[in-house]
Amino acid sequence: MGLRRTRIKICGISQVDDALAAAFAGADAIGLVFHASSPRVVNVEQAAEICAALPPFVTAVGLFVNASVEAVNNVLHRVPLTALQFHGDETPEYCRQFARPYLKALRMRDELDVLAAAQEFNEASGLLLDTYRAGVAGGTGEIFDWQRVPHELASRIVLAGGLNADNVGAAIAQVRPYAVDVSGGVESAPGVKDVHRIQSFVAAVRRADQLEHSSD
Repeated sequence: MGLRRTRIKICGISQVDDALAAAFAGADAIGLVFHASSPRVVNVEQAAEICAALPPFVTAVGLFVNASVEAVNNVLHRVPLTALQFHGDETPEYCRQFARPYLKALRMRDELDVLAAAQEFNEASGLLLDTYRAGVAGGTGEIFDWQRVPHELASRIVLAGGLNADNVGAAIAQVRPYAVDVSGGVESAPGVKDVHRIQSFVAAVRRADQLEHSSD
């Protein structure tokens, strides 16, 4: 079997230079946050500029939290997003109406049944598992118990929550997710990406993939 390559998404991109740094380091996707309370929020003009600068084959993902249908459609009309990511209490019916592949974020509350949620959102391209903190939609910088991730869902999982270059290797070894998602773990300050941290994160993911391959 060939080498399995864990996909990488760098979320919370707010500047063209950061998007290019992520792309050239080897990221597969970038995340653009359209949630006003986030320190990483972008407006449609910023997002359109970032998307226009992206090289081929890098996916632009728009992140929304309980946004109105009109708000999402306004962004889609002006920004060429490849996929959507919903971080609130959106229903499957809401998520499917935008004619884009989508990720449904699940915040790992103690009572969350991941398998049941996966069935509910069976049309989602993937499930993004993030740390739960009351009142915070994401970007907590905290990890959760990776043992809670069902092995049978690994191919649908985008693992998030407190990942950085120091712990992502252990996360991949344990969960074997399809992809990993990082935001604060590659920043020098909230919303300010650090090119060296991005490169270190990508390198750590590739090392984990190599180790996994050599142990199979």
